[in-house]
Amino acid sequence: MSKQVTDINDVLEFPCRFPIKVMGESQPDFQLIMFEVVRVHAPDLAQTDITTRDSSSGKYVSLTITVTATSREHLDNIYRSLTSHVLVKWVL
Repeated sequence: MSKQVTDINDVLEFPCRFPIKVMGESQPDFQLIMFEVVRVHAPDLAQTDITTRDSSSGKYVSLTITVTATSREHLDNIYRSLTSHVLVKWVL
């Protein structure tokens, strides 16, 4: 019988590089604002750690922000900041 994974700490070994997908309506400063939100928690974040993809309609933009996560709590703090931001629609 296989072990069921119930905790992110069972799968990840910290520190690790961890991609976070952030989606919102397309607007000129979305990437910069999200960069600043995440950088509060990850001061080593660089613009090159972010990739951007526009939706087919151009209404939405998806960012993949890859951070160096140091712990589960570190990731939780980043997720809380992103999900509570008014410009963010989804965080995965």
